[in-house]
Amino acid sequence: MDQAHIRNFSIIAHIDHGKSTLADRLLQITGTISERDMQEQVLDSMELERERGVTIKASAVRMQYTAQDGQTYEMNLIDTPGHVDFSYEVSRALQACEGALLVVDATQGVEAQTLANLYMALEQDLDLIAVVNKIDLPAAQPDEIAQEIEDLIGLDAADVVQVSAKTGVNVEHILEAIVRRVPPPKGDPDAPAQALIFDSHYDSYKGVIAYVRVFDGTINRTDVLRLMASKVEIEPVELGIFNPNMQPIRSLTAGEVGYIATGLKTVRECRVGDTITQAHNPAPAPLPGYKQAKPMVFAGFYPSDNDDFNDLREALEKLQLNDAALVYEPETSQALNFGFRVGFLGLFHMDIVQERLEREYDLDLLATAPSVAYQVVLRSGETITIHSPADLPDPSTIDEIREPWMAIEIFTPEEFIGPIMDLVTKKRGVYLSMDYLDQKRVLLKYEIPLSELIVDFYDRLKSGTRGYASLDYHFLEYRPDKLVKLDVLVNKQPVDALAMIVHEDEAFHKGQRLVSKLKRLIPRQLYEVPIQAAVGNKIVSRANVKALRKDVLAKCYGGDITRKKKLLEKQKKGKRRLKMIGNVEIPQEAFMAVLRLDDDD
Repeated sequence: MDQAHIRNFSIIAHIDHGKSTLADRLLQITGTISERDMQEQVLDSMELERERGVTIKASAVRMQYTAQDGQTYEMNLIDTPGHVDFSYEVSRALQACEGALLVVDATQGVEAQTLANLYMALEQDLDLIAVVNKIDLPAAQPDEIAQEIEDLIGLDAADVVQVSAKTGVNVEHILEAIVRRVPPPKGDPDAPAQALIFDSHYDSYKGVIAYVRVFDGTINRTDVLRLMASKVEIEPVELGIFNPNMQPIRSLTAGEVGYIATGLKTVRECRVGDTITQAHNPAPAPLPGYKQAKPMVFAGFYPSDNDDFNDLREALEKLQLNDAALVYEPETSQALNFGFRVGFLGLFHMDIVQERLEREYDLDLLATAPSVAYQVVLRSGETITIHSPADLPDPSTIDEIREPWMAIEIFTPEEFIGPIMDLVTKKRGVYLSMDYLDQKRVLLKYEIPLSELIVDFYDRLKSGTRGYASLDYHFLEYRPDKLVKLDVLVNKQPVDALAMIVHEDEAFHKGQRLVSKLKRLIPRQLYEVPIQAAVGNKIVSRANVKALRKDVLAKCYGGDITRKKKLLEKQKKGKRRLKMIGNVEIPQEAFMAVLRLDDDD
């Protein structure tokens, strides 16, 4: 199709503002999906996405739309996630577009992720169309929200499209606005081919399937192609477009979005952000790729059955292809044997990855409590990064430990300022500023250690503000502090998977709370099991799990007392021997107890 009639756009918004529902309506109005095949959240094909009602993966689809001027346009829509943990998916999708729909809820207004995604779109120099959604709700205030968009973002309130994605009211106006206000692609169809990989997934029959946006030239089904970063040459198994299912075609030209089935069997050869070109007439330079997403949260994943270790490695490898922000490396634990230390962007990301591994690859996993990456400056002057408390070097060699700090922005109605300030102060947060957006809504800015943010901060923020507050965060810097390693010993054996790095002032209280929790969670044995929390050589807390006692005197009624004493002595000896060789099995709940230390017992 002629480039002048192509429009590439993305939908961006805060979580739950109606992106996927709006995408459904656009597919319906353009006739891309027949009424018979229509279902809610068409583009959220993953079972987990449909179940949780959130978009996890960006997905692409091509629509044909005949505008009021009688001209037919090819529209490539890329639907993106709204959750803060998946913002890297949004940044990649935006790079493949010329425009974006900024969707805002008519009852909630502009929220934290709305602004975060807006700044991403402005960085890519995209043309923005503001859309106020959910105008059918009784509490909707579309005109006030349109004015808020103008005040905060600077987009003219008169140009804001007011729609209800659920009922389909005014959705046609969005398509007309895209035709008028989103510029067509500017690629050169005769130049050497350049296509950017913005996503990918793995198919057992066709190998790695790369989702591409062609910037220059034409890619044909019969071409020999080259990946510019990995230097691998391929003959495509299939070339096609998303309609929304995969539909093979003969060629993709400049400005179009589609997929290339590469036939590659390994992940490393086909990376998201790489450029595909033709082997016989290569492009002079690759397209600018993406900044590699930096994992912020790390946790150990161990198979319950050690024989599943290789299956877990294969599953992580395939999942990494579909999720560029996932990193992992093998690690061993005295308590849990062989597993992987896996890096995530946040706790929600970790939750999704764990569930996908268990569902899609049928694995039974043990996950340790998440921790963050620390920088350790040694006395020798060397700086190392550790992802697990177990990797912390000998305290005598450490000069200082630095932890990651985040800048956070909280949007909230003004009546919740008190509970939020109280929460952030308890979490070692530092107050920066408070700005009133209007008479009722406030933007609070803080700095806070990431270790305090990842655990239950978001849950407490939502419950303390009845769900009205919204949160956005980004990495700030590493800062030194008085941090120590808190070890946990079960039956006098250190359990490395339960170790944690805590602030020196909180070590005693956290140790005490952790020991009390573990005492309730670790099952009773036939012998007494001591649980201890220690900082260095100093025990800060201890509790005993009482022994299960078999009544060996049940059959002795009356008779000589020495016989009873003999039996009790024999039992005591047996327990002592059992205690020396006994192995205490620690349940999954015990590893997750580390997360809930701040709960009021």
